Amino acid sequence: MVSSFRQFFFVLILFISQVGHAQSPAKTFTNPVLANGPDPWVIRQGGYYYYLHTMGNRLAIRKTKALSQLAQTEPVTVWTPPATGPNSRDIWAPELHYLAGKWYLYYTATDAQKPSDNTRGVFVLENSAADPTTGTWVDRGKVNTKYPGLDGSVFEDRGQLYFLYSAYVGPQSVLCLAPLQNPWTLKADQEVTIAMPTFAWEKGGGRQILEGPEFLRGKKGQVFIVYSASACWDDNYSLGMLTAKGSANFLQASSWTKAPEPVFHKSEANGVYGPGHNSFTKSPDGRQDWIVYHAKDAPTGKCEARSLRMQPFTWNADGTPNFGAPLPANKPLPSPSGE
Repeated sequence: MVSSFRQFFFVLILFISQVGHAQSPAKTFTNPVLANGPDPWVIRQGGYYYYLHTMGNRLAIRKTKALSQLAQTEPVTVWTPPATGPNSRDIWAPELHYLAGKWYLYYTATDAQKPSDNTRGVFVLENSAADPTTGTWVDRGKVNTKYPGLDGSVFEDRGQLYFLYSAYVGPQSVLCLAPLQNPWTLKADQEVTIAMPTFAWEKGGGRQILEGPEFLRGKKGQVFIVYSASACWDDNYSLGMLTAKGSANFLQASSWTKAPEPVFHKSEANGVYGPGHNSFTKSPDGRQDWIVYHAKDAPTGKCEARSLRMQPFTWNADGTPNFGAPLPANKPLPSPSGE
C-alpha cells in the first residue's frame, strides 16, 4: 500500500512538472525576432508590450507579454491612410505613447499627390481605450513643427512634455526639440535645433542625417537623446548620443553635448550592419534594460532587409549606457528576465 502510494505520488509530481514545463515560456531566443522590422518601437503598459514598425501603408500593433516571442503574435491594423491629403503616403516610423490616461500614436507621412521631403511631417492619432489595439483612433492632425521632417517622439520631464523630431534643414537633417502645449501642439515659437551633423560618421550614404531621436534617462541624473546617424542605406548607419544634465534647460542647444563616436555601430565580426532606429524598454520584472533596433545581415548599401533585433544593455560607472556590440543572428540569447 505504501509502495503504491509512493509510486502514485511520484507519477503525479512528474506530470505536474511536465505540464509546468510545457506552459513556461522559452528561456532563450534568437535574433532576428522578426525578419522584417524597420524603425521598431515598443512600449510596455499594463503588463503587455505593444510593438510597431514601419509598414509604409498602414499602422499595425502587436501585443504580447513576452517580447522575445513577438513573432507568435499577429499585427492588428489600427489605422489606414486616406487616399488623398497630407498624410496619405509613406507611413513611417510609428511611435505609441501613453500620456495622461490616453494613447497617442505618432507617425510620419507625406502627401500622395505631391510626395517629397518638403511635404513630409509628423501626425498624431488619439485613443482613450485602455488597450490601443481596440477603441477608436481620433485624428489630431499634423504637429505644427517649424520645418518639414520625420521620426517624431515625445518625453516628459519635470512636468513638461517635449517633442523631438528630425527636421529637414537645407541639405541635411537636424534634431529639433520643443515643449508641447498638448500631445499634438507645440508651444509657439519655442522650437530649437539641438544637434546638427558634424562628424564623418553622421554623413554616410551621401547625406548628412540625424534621425530617430529617442529619450533615455541615465543612472546618475543625466538625460540622453540617442539618435541614428547617416542615411538608412549606408552600411555604417549607427547610433549617436547627446547628453544633458538632468537639471539643464533642454531648450538651450548648449545644454547638450554630443559623443564624438557612435555608441552603437556595425560589427563585421558578428555579421551585423547598419544597426539603428531604436527604442528602449525593460524586462517584465523591471530588472533589465533592453535596446530594440533594426539591422541588416549583409553590407548591401540598401535601405532594405532591416530585421528586428533586441538585446540587453548595461550601465557604465558614470551613469552612461553601455550598449556593447550588436549580437550575431541565430545565436541563443537568454530571454528577458521575468518572461
